[in-house]
Amino acid sequence: MKINIFIAALLVSFLVLLSAGKPINGKTKPKAKRKVYTVTPTYDRTMQVFDSMAKKFPKHCKAVSRNGFTDSGKEFKIYVVSKDGSVTQSADPAKRKTVLFINNAIHPGEPDGVDASIELLHTLLNDTTKIPADLLLCIVPMFNIEGAMNRGCCSRANQNGPEEYGFRGSGTNLDLNRDFVKMDSRNTQALVSFLRDYKPDVFVDTHVSNGADYQYTMTLIETQRNKLHPLVSALMETKISPELYAGMRAKSWDMCPYVETKGRTPETGLVGFLETPRFSTGYTTLFNCMGFVTETHMWKPYNDRVWATYDLLLTFVDVVGKNGAAIRKAHAQANEQTKTQQAFTLNWDLDTTQFTTIDFKGFEATYKTSSISGQQRLFYDRSKPFTKKIPFYNTYVPTQTVTKPEAYLIPAAWMNKILPWLTINKVEYFRFEQDVLLPVEAYVIEKTNSPKNPYESHFLHSDTRVRKTTQQIQFYAGDGVILMDQEANRYLMEVLEPEGEDSFFAWNFFDGILNQKEWFSDYVFEEKAEQILVQRPEIKTELEAKKKADAAFATDHWAQLNFIYQRSEFKEPTHNRYPVFRLMQSINFSIR
Repeated sequence: MKINIFIAALLVSFLVLLSAGKPINGKTKPKAKRKVYTVTPTYDRTMQVFDSMAKKFPKHCKAVSRNGFTDSGKEFKIYVVSKDGSVTQSADPAKRKTVLFINNAIHPGEPDGVDASIELLHTLLNDTTKIPADLLLCIVPMFNIEGAMNRGCCSRANQNGPEEYGFRGSGTNLDLNRDFVKMDSRNTQALVSFLRDYKPDVFVDTHVSNGADYQYTMTLIETQRNKLHPLVSALMETKISPELYAGMRAKSWDMCPYVETKGRTPETGLVGFLETPRFSTGYTTLFNCMGFVTETHMWKPYNDRVWATYDLLLTFVDVVGKNGAAIRKAHAQANEQTKTQQAFTLNWDLDTTQFTTIDFKGFEATYKTSSISGQQRLFYDRSKPFTKKIPFYNTYVPTQTVTKPEAYLIPAAWMNKILPWLTINKVEYFRFEQDVLLPVEAYVIEKTNSPKNPYESHFLHSDTRVRKTTQQIQFYAGDGVILMDQEANRYLMEVLEPEGEDSFFAWNFFDGILNQKEWFSDYVFEEKAEQILVQRPEIKTELEAKKKADAAFATDHWAQLNFIYQRSEFKEPTHNRYPVFRLMQSINFSIR
């Protein structure tokens, strides 16, 4: 009898399950199915889809165009989604919305975010209750348009789909995720102008990873916590990131930090990614914006990667919407504090003594003999998954911190050279109204390493070292003045301090100072050199010490004359003198 009752109960439960989802009229309600992705749309098709949604839902989705044409002359557009139809931010701080800015296809061979953003728009626009009231969502469908148009099947040898995709390089073969300081591409100029207009609180860049093998479909890069303003960093660490991870678990996606390994394999530990200003999220950090990079795993099926990206973007909308007031407050306070901040860190190094422990889901890594080379090769055995506790190194310490000046003073010729970059970044600047002689700090470039081959169309300087001097410099009407009391202070410190890893100097904006323009003829300079040694005995002392210490120098007549010349009044004062000067105290002068 008890068995019959149990069977009857099971039967009732089964019938209830069968009837679930049936409306009163008896017709079965179709179960929602997700599209299966094996292909990604072309650039033209992508823009057609976004334009059609903006046309279909004009109240909630609008296209915004930048004066901006890209490197190939295509129009650069973003699509702005809001519940009330807002397209721009309110001038009233009390009415400001939280800005979530999503950028896709910076590497067009990694198109997961393109399809995911289309799905996200469909979801939000067909059910506007899912759009948070105080959220302004900005989406770039395809940033690297020219790369997206350079379409093929095979440029990403390690990637599992889609069938065709774009190319990593831009129309001029640049990696646009290295372009945010130098802005060689018009695409980057257009995007940066949008970023400075909308001042996003949270920025998301969608990518596909390459590297180790592991179980996760999605990994995530967060703005390196030590580099971000403490107020924003604390909110990201304690609230936003935990909720993103929880939201993805609720959607059946385990997620872990981006897999950049300390050694050869993940078991050696993961290292937090240090994004310098050349990268998109390194750039947005300069303006106190939380930055995230979604990194799906290249060897997971394309369909899984798209839906994992979609679910994470939808989670961003939910989490940012729910925490909008706290995010806006932290961002606004950070911006105000940046105006008065006295010291800024330029360069960082990983602290390998500090780490946390995370549960990592990977595959056993072994070595076996290569059938091609006969040598040992790394092999991840997917038949042997594991979950292990591994270290996560995500603490960086400053290696160089610089006190800000009262102002940067820049001669007009150099000021005009960098002015387009300053203007796009909304830097406030002035001009001297009249000639003036001022005491300033001047840098002399003592050392810099320059590569033999170009990197991203530049011969990127590294390990630059300067000697600081105090000089009286003559400035003229029209020379530039940048007062250091603005939201762009951190950007200015990073690009104008020559020792910064991604400074304008590093990217060759000021290379003209490295070339000496005047020299001497040894047969003419000989007598002058003799006089200099008499008048400047300290130079003679240095010369004799150098000859004793360096045998080759001791037998090189021209080198000894040059040694004297470089220390004499004949050496041009502008050679290796950095043309951006630091005014360290408040001085009254006329500017316009």
